[in-house]
Amino acid sequence: MKNKLKAYREALGLSQQRLADAVGVSRQTIISIEKGRYDPSLPLAFQLSREFNCHIEDLFIFED
Repeated sequence: MKNKLKAYREALGLSQQRLADAVGVSRQTIISIEKGRYDPSLPLAFQLSREFNCHIEDLFIFED
């Protein structure tokens, strides 16, 4: 699954660590999501979308 997490994070001037702290995960988890190596759980995806005040579909792009 592709994502726009890094672009959203950088647009708000958030560090990976600050975002990780805000949603209750490790910095490594944020790095892995941004690099497309890890797909977040649905609850985490909702937390991230709430953090950026956007829809999950704005952050994550599902590909078959």
